[in-house]
Amino acid sequence: MQTTHHVLFERSEMKDRHLVRKKIREHIADKAKLPILIFPEGTCINNTSVMMFKKGSFEVGGTIHPVAIKYDPRFGDAFWNSTKYSMMTYVFNVMTSWAIVCNVWYLPPMVKEEEEDAVHFANRVKAVIAARGGMSVLPWDGGLKRKKVKESFKEEQQKKYCQIV
Repeated sequence: MQTTHHVLFERSEMKDRHLVRKKIREHIADKAKLPILIFPEGTCINNTSVMMFKKGSFEVGGTIHPVAIKYDPRFGDAFWNSTKYSMMTYVFNVMTSWAIVCNVWYLPPMVKEEEEDAVHFANRVKAVIAARGGMSVLPWDGGLKRKKVKESFKEEQQKKYCQIV
């Protein structure tokens, strides 16, 4: 990872988050450097949806080159459901699959609009990626795979449902 200039950080550490933002800004300011590859979801999902993007990647400026990636499960499933399968079972399944095939679409570059904040920009990029991959857009992040849903979030969804009914 050191040879490819990875930027590692602990998301819960505010100091680390500021350092990463600074390093990304410095990197994109240097036109001689290659683009940065960022996975703003922070985790993978089951190939049906695009989850909420972390806004930090969209706060630093620069041009975003969105890429939509969707796995073709006909030959083998690349998704690891860590609540259902152990790491060893997942590795065995992947290694014994006929192939891991995915479609990759390189989408037109996008730039943050003047009146747009980082969250709206992230949502606009996410919507373009989801549309191209034929996936749905989710308003929550990958943390829900491992944590209980907050009561306030449940109540908000219940209120929305009541308004529909």
